[in-house]
Order: sequence, then structure tokens, then C-alpha cells
Amino acid sequence: MTSERPLRVAIIGAGPAGTYAADILSKSGISTSIDIIERLPAPFGLVRYGVAPDHPRIKQIIVALANVLGRGDIRLLANVNVGTDLTLEDLQEHYDAVIFATGAFKDSDLNIPGIDLEGSYGAADFVSWFDGHPDVPRTWPLDAKEIAIFGVGNVALDIARVLAKHPKDIAVTEIPDNVLEGLSASPVTDVHVFGRRGPAQVKFSPLELRELGHVPDVDVIVYPEDYEFDEASIDAAENNKQTKQVVKTLTDWTLKEPSGASRRIHLHFLQSPHEVLGEDGKVVAVRMERTELQGDGNVKGTGEFIDYPVQAVYRAVGYYGTEIEGLPFDHSKGTIANEGGRVVDGGDVVPGFYTTGWIKRGPVGLIGHTKSDAQETIANLVEDVDRLYAESKAGAEQLSPDNLLHLLKERGVPVVQWHDWELLDAHERALGEADGRERIKVVPREEMTDIALGRLKQQA
Repeated sequence: MTSERPLRVAIIGAGPAGTYAADILSKSGISTSIDIIERLPAPFGLVRYGVAPDHPRIKQIIVALANVLGRGDIRLLANVNVGTDLTLEDLQEHYDAVIFATGAFKDSDLNIPGIDLEGSYGAADFVSWFDGHPDVPRTWPLDAKEIAIFGVGNVALDIARVLAKHPKDIAVTEIPDNVLEGLSASPVTDVHVFGRRGPAQVKFSPLELRELGHVPDVDVIVYPEDYEFDEASIDAAENNKQTKQVVKTLTDWTLKEPSGASRRIHLHFLQSPHEVLGEDGKVVAVRMERTELQGDGNVKGTGEFIDYPVQAVYRAVGYYGTEIEGLPFDHSKGTIANEGGRVVDGGDVVPGFYTTGWIKRGPVGLIGHTKSDAQETIANLVEDVDRLYAESKAGAEQLSPDNLLHLLKERGVPVVQWHDWELLDAHERALGEADGRERIKVVPREEMTDIALGRLKQQA
């Protein structure tokens, strides 16, 4: 079965996952009309709001995403929230298929005593704050001299580096002014990063780890007693290129004497968080249990405990997807229930609904994996195309691309389209250039709305 009209597809989320899906679908050989619907006034998802501001190399991915969104064959509808501005029923009435690419922005839980004390935070919330995410407060408590971070992935490294880095060394980046002001008042001297397994099991990427050793006036301190290698560790260090590079960097640091820098980042391995200790409801220390490797890279507790005085704790133990009301959700994985990107409910395919990215597979892997996710999902959607035309709930009068815009206007939703985003982007870049920034100067949501949507009001 074929149709003379384009297949109407909505993609929910304008981060890498959604943008890659739109790009692949647009080149799939079937006639499509694609809208990317984004909750925030700005596109690009975690590349804009989840990457540390002193990592312009990674943020360059935005250039590739902007090339896709700026081509003109894919429409951006930003500042539109599915769940309030649009319902699932609205999507079904206006599209033949919907792809959810909403990512994972919440912190995974860490169920240990004291984790809810004042001074205990989630990594995702802190990353959102230093990236100027519009959903978080403009201020952050930065009154701790000693800080603990649970987790040994790149997010933990980002947090350690941002906390320990001197403000003058981060001021030239696109860091928001309120964040720079907060970090400038921080009294931090020591940041402790804890991993429950050994050096060969950490999830740091080699480049990110090496970068940590080049932060001015910050010593990276490691501890020889934390260096234990079992059979699986030795195998990984010998046969996995990235693991080999990471282990070499860490081992080299064991031979390096501290320089006497004013700030220190301590990397601890084979220690598992047992309890966050408090007084008067506030964090005063963390209690770690020494672990030992079991031969297969896994560990068990030894019953030996070590207390470290800290006044703040950050858990960087992973992200967790946000449930969308009306869609089946796998709470064990924090994902929309799916098989190959097709949304399923109790094993049965939900017609017309698909998913891709972290909300599909969970918050693991790099951006390259996100592109593979999109390829699988789009391949299955293309395979389903005849069924999508046949089973579509969208009425003929609702399939015009302009129809959804009319509906949003009736509801008073100020939609930001690509040309409006370009105006906002130019404004941020001009601010950054005026301040000597490397790239842009991120502005808060209220300013984003004034700048981008002010243009919409003039056009109305």
C-alpha cells in the first residue's frame, strides 16, 4: 500500500537522538513531513545542557545538529511541552507516527543512609545548573571546602573539574554569569572522587582523564593502595585500548609528587559508599567501605570502613528517564518500554509510537550509539509505513503542517521556530564575543523567551 501524501511524523525532543532520527528519516526514501517538538526554547538537549562549559570540543556537535535543523525540510517547534501544551491524543490526531526522544535528565537513586541530608545533591541537577538549564534555580550552595563525588564516569570528572577549577580559568567559556559568580565564591580545597571497583573498571574516557591533569593550580592525587588488578582487570588493560590508556594515565599519576597546588582532586578506587554522615541535618562526612576484586572485575565488601570529612556529596551514579503519562514505562531501566524502538505495552506493539536515544536504551553509551539507535528505530518505522498509513488516527483535515500551529496558537503557546532560534543564537554569540568568551554566553530562560518570542510577537 502507498499514499500520495507525505507521512506526518512528530519527534519529541530536539537533542542528538531526535535530530539524528529526523535526519535519517528524511533520507529514508519515503515521503515525509517531520516536526521536531522541543519542551525548552532552545534545541540540542544534553549537548547544550549536559556538557561542561569548558568542553567546546564536545559542544561542536551542535554545529552538525544545527546543519540538520537549519536545512528547511525539518520543522522545529520549540517551547512546546508534551503533557501540558499537547496531549498524546493531540499527537495521534495530527501525526501518523510519533518518535519519543526525550532522553534522561533525572539522577538515579542511591539508597544509602544519609543520602537525603542537606548538602547531598544529584549530579544531573548540578550539571544542569552550571550549564544554565532553564528548569533549575539560578543559585547553588557552594559553601563546602571538602566534597565527595560518588561515581567514576565522565560526569563525575566534569563535576570534579568544574568544582576545583579556578574561576579565572573557566571564565572565557560559555559559562553563565550566575554560575561564574557562584564558583568564584566557593571555598573548595579538596574534591574526592570515589569508585567502588578498581582502576581498570572506571568509565572515564582517556581524553577526559588526561585533561584533568592539566587544570592549573589543581593537583590530582591517587593512592597506591587503591591499585589492585585481578585477572579480568589485567585482561582489560591488555586488550582494550581505552582501558589501557586510562590505566596508564592513572598509574603514571602514582609516580608523580603533588606540586603543592591550592586545590586537589583525589581519585579513590575500591571504596563503596556505605553512609553519608550528618550533624544537625547537614553532611559532615562520608563513610566508605573498602572493597576487593573477585577475579571477574566485580567486587565485594571487606568490612573495613574509612570516614572522610566532607561538607557536600554529589552522586554521579547515572541518569534516569522521565515517565510520560500514557506511555508504558520500564521502571527497572528508566525507559519507555520498547522492542527495537517500537513502543510496546505488555509485549504488544502500540501503533504509531516509537522511541530512540537514552529513553529507548537507558543512559549508557556515547553520541555515536545514539545515531545507531536512531537507525534501528527508523528502519522499523519504514518497515511499518504501510500499516502506519492504514491505521493512522489523524484526520485528513488535521494533517496539514499548519494545523498544529493553529492549535498551539489557540492555546496561547508561544512557539519558537528555527528562525526565532537563530535570532536568539546570534544574540548569545554577540554577548559571548563582547565578553571575550570562546563561543556563546548562555542566557537564562526568561531572557531567551524575551529575545526569541519578542520576534514572534512582532510578526503576529
